[in-house]
Amino acid sequence: MSSLVPRSRAGSTAKPDPTHQHWGMLLFESLSAGVLAVGVGMVMVLIVVGVYVIIVWPLTFWDLASFGSENYGPWADTVLWSIFAGGSLAGFWCFSGAAFKNKPRGRVPVRSGRIRK
Repeated sequence: MSSLVPRSRAGSTAKPDPTHQHWGMLLFESLSAGVLAVGVGMVMVLIVVGVYVIIVWPLTFWDLASFGSENYGPWADTVLWSIFAGGSLAGFWCFSGAAFKNKPRGRVPVRSGRIRK
């Protein structure tokens, strides 16, 4: 090659960061964590309903007719979206690596080489 054409040195190429993640994948993982949080919440509700059906219903025959669950309808959407948003934010926090940065390191006491008597 001529001296007018700049050549890069073999050792000067920057190595790619292995922890770097594409923003689309990070978004997908975060939203998946939100969906997982909603799924875990649904399983918890099913467990509570199952305990009610197995234990409370046969003993009391209370069918929740006087509970007035229609009053809580608007709150159900808010709670569901809040669980999804919280799960997505927690997923973003974990999958972006922010949860694992800045860990405080334990201080180890330094022992001197001399033995004190």
